[in-house]
Amino acid sequence: MKNRYEALIVLNVKGGDDAIKEAIDRLEAGFKAEGATVEAVQKMDRRPLAYVTRKVETGYYVNFVFEAEPAAIEKLRARFKLDKEVYLQYYQKLSAKKAAA
Repeated sequence: MKNRYEALIVLNVKGGDDAIKEAIDRLEAGFKAEGATVEAVQKMDRRPLAYVTRKVETGYYVNFVFEAEPAAIEKLRARFKLDKEVYLQYYQKLSAKKAAA
């Protein structure tokens, strides 16, 4: 049974809008490759990080809302961990109340 999830992904992308669009398209294709159905992609712009680690001071935040099998979350984490432009990734299962909104 598929559940609704939200993924907040912070990208460490050098370059302009073309590089960001390319990275987001690649991430969306990764979701689809793992059997997820992407409902929404919210581009939240570049923001400063709370802590400077690995010499990264800012990141481009992208929020994905998608439906997937629970087992797909670990596969997505592993897939995106190998992507050099994915700096951080957080996943949250949306509750039934939030899913209806």
